[in-house]
Amino acid sequence: MEFFAWCVMAAGIGMGLGSFGTGIGQGLAIQKAVEGVARNPGASGKIMTIMLIGLAMIESLAIYVFVVAMIILFANPFTATVVELIGH
Repeated sequence: MEFFAWCVMAAGIGMGLGSFGTGIGQGLAIQKAVEGVARNPGASGKIMTIMLIGLAMIESLAIYVFVVAMIILFANPFTATVVELIGH
């Protein structure tokens, strides 16, 4: 049973760190985009486009972490081996 507890903890910690990193990255990206528009309002269209592409790339980190956490929780390839070892 300890293996499954560690899996849940690993998924939770991974999601927490991934979400924290994603939030910091998106906040910094938006900060710099707003500063750029404040300095040069004429370039707001280009800045907005590049910022949205960058935010999509940053958000993909959170999606990857979520997918890995779901694999750890529900499709763990070591589950059968661990259950077999515990049963003996």
